[in-house]
Amino acid sequence: MSQLPPCPQCQSEYTYEDGVQLVCPECGHEWTEAEQADADTGPVIRDANGNTLQDGDTVTVIKDLKVKGSSLVVKVGTKVKNIRLVDGDHDIDCKIDGVGAMKLKSEFVKKA
Repeated sequence: MSQLPPCPQCQSEYTYEDGVQLVCPECGHEWTEAEQADADTGPVIRDANGNTLQDGDTVTVIKDLKVKGSSLVVKVGTKVKNIRLVDGDHDIDCKIDGVGAMKLKSEFVKKA
């Protein structure tokens, strides 16, 4: 007997196959294995040029960015090492020399 994955909504182990779909009898959620595989990969974060970013990458800022609540500016060409990808509007968490911890939007950086 094949091992079916648990329900992605309620984590019930009592899922069953109904044709090409998988069904959870406890919460009624229906899904296909292809949908499950797409959901497992998570969102893909891309830089301004369309390159895929990953945790630990080094990126370069492509536009002068004003630091909110301060008179500091992150200049064009600033290299940011060892980024962390996070969920939210600002999807890069990093530390910039001379500025400190910041969150950046991926649309303002390119992979170095």
